[in-house]
Amino acid sequence: MINWKLFLTIIIIIVVSLIIIKFIPNFILGGDKEVTYQILDENQIPEKISEILPRYKMLERALATKIEDEVYVIVTRGEKLTGGYQVDIEKIQLSKEDSEQKVVVHALFKDPNPDDLVPQVITYPYVVVKTNLTELPPRIDLEVKIKE
Repeated sequence: MINWKLFLTIIIIIVVSLIIIKFIPNFILGGDKEVTYQILDENQIPEKISEILPRYKMLERALATKIEDEVYVIVTRGEKLTGGYQVDIEKIQLSKEDSEQKVVVHALFKDPNPDDLVPQVITYPYVVVKTNLTELPPRIDLEVKIKE
């Protein structure tokens, strides 16, 4: 015979413990905060970014710059030998690591299918976004996911 009161008590304790383990660290440490952003079209990119972009578009990286009290994040994909490569930003998070704030950019890279007809021209895929950040982060990390 099963003692149902004891069984239900143990189940409740396990569920409450899991909830505490999952959510309490975020409350104590502040957790990751989503950064809102707006993807910019080619004609919306500030001139200063257009001037510095050629120095960085050969590399695969994320970088941030502040222009007139606005913080912009740029993700570059590097040099590609054909067209059809794309870069997009899934989300941007502000987090703390070792008492230092950092921005983590979650990017989605898409490659052309081997059967796709693509232009045989060197391309430099990138994306520029304007964020709601007020200050430049001391560190910016890029986390890439490849879309099949």
